[in-house]
Order: sequence, then C-alpha cells, then structure tokens
Amino acid sequence: MSETGDQFAGTSARSTKHSPRVDEELEHEIQGMLKGDHATRAHEWREVEPVAEGEPDLTADPAGTLVGGTPVGMDADAVVARAELARWLVRADFPNTGPDLVEAARDHRAPDAVVAELERLPEGETYERIGDVVRALGYPTET
Repeated sequence: MSETGDQFAGTSARSTKHSPRVDEELEHEIQGMLKGDHATRAHEWREVEPVAEGEPDLTADPAGTLVGGTPVGMDADAVVARAELARWLVRADFPNTGPDLVEAARDHRAPDAVVAELERLPEGETYERIGDVVRALGYPTET
C-alpha cells in the first residue's frame, strides 16, 4: 500500500526503521507491560528496586511540600532559606565575616535574593558555619 493524497499506508508497511516482522516482534514484547499489572523482565536482577524503609520518597514533587517534615523548632520557610543559603556558600567560605560572605556568594554567582539576604548580616561578627549565618539572620533553627 502506498501513500496517495490524504490516505496513508499502515504503520508496518511504511516503517523506515524496521521490517514488518520486527515491528510485530517489538509490539509483542510490550504486550505484557500493557496488559499486566506486574513487571515483565525475565531476570529479577533487572527489576527496579522498591524504596527501602526509611529512605526519602523520591516520587514527591520537588516544588511541593517537604517530604518527611521539618526539624523540631523550624518551619518550612526556614528550611528552604537555610538550604538556599547553603547552596551558594561552600565550606571553604567559612569562617568569614558578613561582607566577605556576600563577596563569596557573588563569586559563586548567587541570585540577587541570596546576596540581599546576606547583606543583612550584622557587621563585625565572624561566622563559623551556615547555622551561625541562619541564626544571625533571625531564622529559627532546630532545637
């Protein structure tokens, strides 16, 4: 069957990657997945392992709520703020003063919101770790 006008040939007849026989074999291979409620792998070691007990839920929406809750004494906004600050300040940036941490964040190409947050740090203090920075900015920390 050939393509003429607005009529098209069947899929197997116009396949350019496989022969009709190979197309039918490939279709037969996925029938078990389409019709069954279980995996179709012949070798068990090829199956995807289920999530272990105590492991984080990787299927959760990253833009959604925090999986597993928040530490005692903190709210979700404080967790997100601390994570964002820690994302742009590496361990080598500590210990340092507020203005030096602002400069380090700019060197790491941190967003303007992160730099503005770090600019609120009181001058004259040295910060040993990200927890010290978060406390100085007024965010609650875990108890």
